[in-house]
Amino acid sequence: MSVVLAVLFVLNGLGFLGGAALYFTRFWRRSFFLAAAVYSLVTILALFPFQGWGVEAFYMNGAINPIVTVTKVAEAFLVIASVYLYSSTSN
Repeated sequence: MSVVLAVLFVLNGLGFLGGAALYFTRFWRRSFFLAAAVYSLVTILALFPFQGWGVEAFYMNGAINPIVTVTKVAEAFLVIASVYLYSSTSN
């Protein structure tokens, strides 16, 4: 199970880096803010099938897992920021 989570973590990071790189190109479009919000929300929700459906998803070996906690907080911030940027920018 930990190998699967490690692979998903790397793929998730590559997806975020790819999105960040795209943001700084001339190909960026306003609608990509919504795509970023959905992507982040999916990555938050993807944790639970692998780690459990409650608060226990944030624990590892009886202690809070700081990597999971920090990444999920960052992803939640990205959802909020992306929706805000979508709503505050014009076409």
